[in-house]
Amino acid sequence: MTNYTGIQGQNILIVSSDPSDPTEGQIWYNSTSNLLKGYANVVTNAWASGGNLNTARTTLAGAGTQTAALGFGGYGPGIFSSSESYNGTAWTTTPSLNTARRVIMGTGLQTAALAFGGLGAPGISTGITATELWNGSTWTNNPTGLPVANHAGGTAGTQTATLMFGGSPYLNTTASFNGSTWTAVPGTLNTARQGIGGAGTQTAALAFMGAIPGNVTGATELWNGSTWTNNPTGLNTVRQSGGGSGTQTLAIAFGGYLGPPGLNSAATELWNGSTWTTSPASMSAARYNLGSAKNGAQTAALGFGGYTTGSSAATEEWTGASVQVRTITTS
Repeated sequence: MTNYTGIQGQNILIVSSDPSDPTEGQIWYNSTSNLLKGYANVVTNAWASGGNLNTARTTLAGAGTQTAALGFGGYGPGIFSSSESYNGTAWTTTPSLNTARRVIMGTGLQTAALAFGGLGAPGISTGITATELWNGSTWTNNPTGLPVANHAGGTAGTQTATLMFGGSPYLNTTASFNGSTWTAVPGTLNTARQGIGGAGTQTAALAFMGAIPGNVTGATELWNGSTWTNNPTGLNTVRQSGGGSGTQTLAIAFGGYLGPPGLNSAATELWNGSTWTTSPASMSAARYNLGSAKNGAQTAALGFGGYTTGSSAATEEWTGASVQVRTITTS
């Protein structure tokens, strides 16, 4: 039998029940189950199919988590006001937005979401400012809208503490929402862009990917509540209009548009606070302009809808590395 005391240079903790808050790499002996246990990374990193949207669409927005998500707006063809909720298995049609729109932006949770900006009627390229709040059953118009009409911007945060950044046409501006009012924020992105991905909170956000004039970018920037800072390295696959969720230090980016017609991406990348790492596991279908569960975790993301060879209704669920209690075999 392996002598762990000799290897580690310290005693193995003996407990009658597993620690409530162990740290990664910690080892202990459970005297109740008579098992040696440890806390370690368990890597799964895989996409799996979820239930299809009731209405196939692209350029939609999303909110919530992997098992409690909300999708709203979009294009299919036609401009949609409809919204749908996801319970981890199936989508259910819910009451519609007051303003139908595509290339819409959103944040929040399944029961407390925020919808804002976007484009209205087909052929109209001027963004709208309309902002709506969702309480779990009804969309309500907010009295005031965005400071500037916008679409295809990056988002982070919750219904009462949202950050919006970038957008069309190739904006570098930043704005915040406090639950009732939008305020233009002095701090601007270092790389102006649209089709930008976002993650994190209103005071600790992450901006990545996007379209710049004539090209796409993998540029990544961090927000500290007042200033955007360029990260030395960006995404490994430069793209725009992909999905994303997580925090400023643990985020995921997936899907996107690489540039020329037909060159969609299925690539998945994981962010550790300083570097993006490409996962061997890609989405089952390359797509862009998809919805994301914006408050999902790096280990439990959700992508839905988007454009493949047409408007898609497909949903994909991501399961990533997680830290778990594991039984250690000693012989």
